[in-house]
Amino acid sequence: MFQAKSLVPVAIVAVAAGVGLTRAAERGEDGAIVEAGALSAFEIQIGDCFDDEAFAAEEISEIPAIPCSQPHDNEVYATFDVSAEEFPGDEEIDWLASEGCYERFADAIGMSYEDSIIDFTTMYPSSGSWENGDREIVCIGFHMELEKLEATIIGSGI
Repeated sequence: MFQAKSLVPVAIVAVAAGVGLTRAAERGEDGAIVEAGALSAFEIQIGDCFDDEAFAAEEISEIPAIPCSQPHDNEVYATFDVSAEEFPGDEEIDWLASEGCYERFADAIGMSYEDSIIDFTTMYPSSGSWENGDREIVCIGFHMELEKLEATIIGSGI
């Protein structure tokens, strides 16, 4: 399971089951979500979109994925693995996630974080998922005025 943390001091977290998603999201041949549904936190890919309604729990096991062509709140713009052998602790993993997502922001979005209308939050391994080999950080972009996104943010320059 992942933990999620916003760059601002508000923690955001999710469990798709809490919003009643029971069928699995479907991907097209290109890997993009083509049919809305639940998506395991361990199957999240760059370009996956989802809404805020799932943010309700402290650990994430699923997200309510939707096609990015539909209005949505969030999009995964980058992922990367932490190389530490031992779980670095909640504060350190939060810092590593925030720094890593910030470093990847401009290349993914096409504009610097400081000039963009996109903000970001992160999902990162919990101490429990770390014990099971989870090292992935997920970088999630959203409109800083909390407006719905109408298309992909990747390469958008917004």
